Amino acid sequence: MKKLKTDLLVIGAGSGGLSVAAGAVQMGADVVLLEKHKMGGDCLNYGCVPSKALIAAGKQAYTLRHGADFGVADVEPEIDYAVAKDHVHQVIETIAPVDSQERFEGLGVNVIRESGIFTGPDTVQAGETEVTARRIVIATGSAPFIPPIPGLDEVPYLTNETLWDLRERPDHLLIIGGGPIGIEMAQAHLRLGSRVTVIEGETAMGKDDPELAKIVLDRLQDEGMVLEEGALAEKVTGKDGEIKVHAKDGRSFTGSHLLVAVGRAANVDGLGLKEAGIKYDRKGIKVDAGLRTTNRRVYAIGDVAGQLQFTHVAGYHAGVVIRSILFGLPAKAKQNHIPWATYTDPELAQVGLTEAQAKKEHGINMEVARFEFQENDRAIAERKTTGLIKVMVVKGRPVGASIVGAGAGDLIGVWALAIASNLKMSQISGMVAPYPTLGEVNKRAAGAYFSPRLFESDMVKRVVGFVQKYLP
Repeated sequence: MKKLKTDLLVIGAGSGGLSVAAGAVQMGADVVLLEKHKMGGDCLNYGCVPSKALIAAGKQAYTLRHGADFGVADVEPEIDYAVAKDHVHQVIETIAPVDSQERFEGLGVNVIRESGIFTGPDTVQAGETEVTARRIVIATGSAPFIPPIPGLDEVPYLTNETLWDLRERPDHLLIIGGGPIGIEMAQAHLRLGSRVTVIEGETAMGKDDPELAKIVLDRLQDEGMVLEEGALAEKVTGKDGEIKVHAKDGRSFTGSHLLVAVGRAANVDGLGLKEAGIKYDRKGIKVDAGLRTTNRRVYAIGDVAGQLQFTHVAGYHAGVVIRSILFGLPAKAKQNHIPWATYTDPELAQVGLTEAQAKKEHGINMEVARFEFQENDRAIAERKTTGLIKVMVVKGRPVGASIVGAGAGDLIGVWALAIASNLKMSQISGMVAPYPTLGEVNKRAAGAYFSPRLFESDMVKRVVGFVQKYLP
């Protein structure tokens, strides 16, 4: 049995764990990193990276079909689904060296390719090695949640982990789950030539602003997606190539392939958390505002911490715990400034409170500033005028922003910065954006907040009149 002592032990080499390990070792800490599966975790291998690569392939096919308005003849593309998957894997392989074991060992991290099991409050067993650490960070992420639907275990089904190995294009893809993963993969497969039916037990895109979500869902249905809402899956039957999903209300849907995309489950099993005095539940590990667990030596970050499940959240959490672990400084993780995006076409992005949430929390003190993409010159030039931004404002400061439209995932960054820095709408209005860009949408939204104050105010008109009359 090999025994190691270290300053910091990181369990999990996904986005959050790698950020902690890289930051800590480069600032002088002794770091051990455990990873039993693939370096880079879910984001690189099964999530963000491959999904966006497949979405890009679908977008290319869509572009070829819709060139006539630009004077370029529409062409029905010849799609090779297997080659599209080759593209996905090439993208993963291009990024992989950044997250590789070799790179992190080059930085000075001791990488052990084993799972970690707590044997005490500060000790973890990793294969034939016992690691004792001053501080430990659990960054084991999450995995696809597989609902207990009768018959599901008797038919072949896909998840976001197994989809990327599929080489033959689905003729008719059934998707259980109308959240971001399900909707993104629905549009990608529609554009690559599959028929797609999305089966959602409640309301598709239910966590987003309903007005903006409807714009996305309408576009997908125009492209051919069949959306079945209020269809709670009760049973699955069939065989390879002919799978049937039976809904509780009597509806049934038959397709050639089935993708299960109903959410994520925190990876807490097999860690020996009870041995370390760490409390957890089905949502994840219990943490305080500083991401510390019930064992003060141990932190949890990213998906396993039971908060917002996004790669950039894991990276943000890494920065929070590094401040505490390395410098002994107080640090707290916040959520109100965390943006997220669904990479459909058009994209849908959110930060802070939605309109409904802001109304509930702030009542009559909340105002909504709106601006339509159809009034943006760049959007008009590129025929990407389907879109809308809504900014929720309380006492002159944004408390939330919702954007649907081209580049929404990029545009939301301004509002994430504004909320994180407690900026005023006047500061956003004072920003100068290059013309013509979609970035002007943000400035115009801020302008929409001030327009009634400037152009419909009798006081403003009286002041202007006074200046024009009496000042030389």
